[in-house]
Amino acid sequence: MNILILQHIKIEDPGYIKDLMLADGLNLTTIELDEGEKIPNDLTKYDGMLCMGGPMDTYMEKEYPWLVEEKKRIKEFVVNLKKPYLGFCLGCQLLGEVVGGKVVKSNPAEIGMMDINFTDNKKKDILFSKFPDNIKSLQWHSYEVQGVDKNPDITLIASSPITKYQIFKYQDHAYGIQFHIEIKDTTVNEWGCVPEYKKALEDQLGDGALEKFDQSVKKNMKDMNNYSKILYDNFKSLL
Repeated sequence: MNILILQHIKIEDPGYIKDLMLADGLNLTTIELDEGEKIPNDLTKYDGMLCMGGPMDTYMEKEYPWLVEEKKRIKEFVVNLKKPYLGFCLGCQLLGEVVGGKVVKSNPAEIGMMDINFTDNKKKDILFSKFPDNIKSLQWHSYEVQGVDKNPDITLIASSPITKYQIFKYQDHAYGIQFHIEIKDTTVNEWGCVPEYKKALEDQLGDGALEKFDQSVKKNMKDMNNYSKILYDNFKSLL
């Protein structure tokens, strides 16, 4: 199976899910958009798409002009070709925008190990039915998807006290996941080296927050790895 991965910064890859895909022998094509790499013209040869997070926001098309083309190609893949898609954080927001939603500033930003609460829609969902009703996961975002409430193609899967659309799906093949369960032990320290991420973290949690955050994440790593495996195993059934 051929998987296309869209990345917006080198250190933000599919993490633990990437390890699982490689172990299964999937053929991964990674496009580093921030380094000028182009999305392949022929998307029909890919069985699934993963779109990752990044330090930019969906509205920053002047600063990052490749966002314009990326949105068009995500729409082609998801809406026209109706192929399986997983979007994390920025990838979630890009999906929300291309299916008619809007991306707005969160009030407040969500950064830390935080609660995710599933709706009853989880029970019949292909990807998330085996998840517990409540989980903790890493949040590191300042924007979120809104404005899709009346879209009959959108199903709300999970929320948090701050962000309604923590997980949503478009029809039955494309999912936006605002939080990060795909992370590994090294993730927090790697992301803490990105100026935009570090500033957001310290603005929210104060000076010296990185070490405390890292310790909190590592305490929950086993659970998040387990959730990633469930998600990945179920995603394979869509491919």
